[in-house]
Amino acid sequence: MTVPKTIVGLGEVLWDVFPDGARFGGAPANFACSVAGVGGDAVHVCMVSAIGNDELGQRALLELKQRHVDVSFVSQQDRPTGQVLVRLNAERQASYEFAADTAWDNVAWSDGLQSLAASVDAVCFGSLGQRSDVSRKTIRRFVAATPESCLRILDINLRPPFWNDKTILESLPLANVLKLNSDELPVVASLLNLHGNEQELLRQLQQKFSLRLVALTRGADGSLLLDQSGEFSNLPGQLTQVVDTVGAGDAFTAGMAVGLLKKLTLPDVHLLAARVAAYVCTQPGATPVIPVQFSASLVK
Repeated sequence: MTVPKTIVGLGEVLWDVFPDGARFGGAPANFACSVAGVGGDAVHVCMVSAIGNDELGQRALLELKQRHVDVSFVSQQDRPTGQVLVRLNAERQASYEFAADTAWDNVAWSDGLQSLAASVDAVCFGSLGQRSDVSRKTIRRFVAATPESCLRILDINLRPPFWNDKTILESLPLANVLKLNSDELPVVASLLNLHGNEQELLRQLQQKFSLRLVALTRGADGSLLLDQSGEFSNLPGQLTQVVDTVGAGDAFTAGMAVGLLKKLTLPDVHLLAARVAAYVCTQPGATPVIPVQFSASLVK
């Protein structure tokens, strides 16, 4: 990637409020921060979202800038910056309670977004960012306006009660890369009336939507990738001292995106994604600084 690839995180910007304080987050923002860290000078990462005219909004801009994410397309709203109450169970697994009608629910379309979409090499979007009519229309219009060569990565990211069957069924045809976890796979399979084991379900999804890649993350049990040639890559979970799992899936997607853009082999794409995700699990919060050794250029 001699010419920097343009990569966009599209959707929510918010703060995860833990028992010991607030940490920056939001799945597309986590993705943007991680992909900037993994890709380094080989990528130009933009965030498309909205923040409030408040302290958390200004702190969000600072966090993004510190991770080398372009904030030119993060608009400012009169509504508050998004917040999520995060609870961790005894196994350090996270659950989330989202504030309603926040700035990222009101991302409006603009000529600037039209121009950005036309030049994008990869975009990551999800279902949570589509919980409101305004942002849903903008997200779908943006993805549809990207070039045919663009990686259109759908990270399902089901957060009850902020999704419905219609959102999933209308988002899947927009994507050419799909990432979901072991809780989300049976939900999607049921919606589409698909049956079989994990590999069979991934193959059916790949064929039904002509996907370049399907990724299944399984927490401590590892992950599974399937590409358009029919090749599978199966990795066991990595032994890791887990601090919390927030942002690990987004880091996986980030590593996967950079690996795909660098045209790495499927096993190397997978290894990069898994290593970055495992590292994020060892750090507090969703957007730790990604060490240079995780650069895709160093994948063996």
